[in-house]
Amino acid sequence: MELLIMINACKIASASRVTAVIPCFPYARQDKKDKSRAPISAKLVANMLSVAGADHIITMDLHASQIQGFFDIPVDNLYAEPAVLQWIRENITEWKNCIIVSPDAGGAKRVTSIADRLNVEFALIHKERKKANEVDRMVLVGDVKDRVAILVDDMADTCGTICHAADKLLSAGATKVYAILTHGIFSGPAISRINSAAFEAVVVTNTIPQEDKMRHCSKIQVIDISMILAEAIRRTHNGESVSYLFSHVPL
Repeated sequence: MELLIMINACKIASASRVTAVIPCFPYARQDKKDKSRAPISAKLVANMLSVAGADHIITMDLHASQIQGFFDIPVDNLYAEPAVLQWIRENITEWKNCIIVSPDAGGAKRVTSIADRLNVEFALIHKERKKANEVDRMVLVGDVKDRVAILVDDMADTCGTICHAADKLLSAGATKVYAILTHGIFSGPAISRINSAAFEAVVVTNTIPQEDKMRHCSKIQVIDISMILAEAIRRTHNGESVSYLFSHVPL
């Protein structure tokens, strides 16, 4: 609501262009009707931003890429992937013997892309849900024995899935388990779950401020993505190409 009011204030003060930088897009998980009569809230958010007067949206790792199509204005969906690759190479000494794991089938594309860039293998976890936010059963597809497993996902809310997945990986013979997430929402019992889970580290970007969470959990580490957003803002303002940021971290 504050963002909409600020956009509108800029617009009625004759701003020639208003760019909204939204690192973590709100309601991104409500992007389709999962049952009849359910709202598509991501489309509503898109409409509200357009009506308020935004001319351009810069966001990061949308939960569903089709949200870009909900807008009639340009949307730059930046990727945390280059920063994640850099973190893996710099902080995990045995990264050449790692395996990248997706905690659900939806993240398969993201995981295969990272595994290709690192030239390592990947695995998938197939999960079955009985009701929302609760995972019922998990099946691991791939061989993680005697390897460092790196769980990669775009967001973690209550952390039930990744904590389940970590247990599954350790019981399948993984030596260490790391989790790398773009948006660390960490609601409800998330922090206590991470503290009691067997992660070496849970790495999140600062699309959502994490200072308070880091005080309560020593396992949380943060990748700073402010440089990527800053460079995207600079490039769009000057009419330069943003494509470079999809595969590189700005220096």
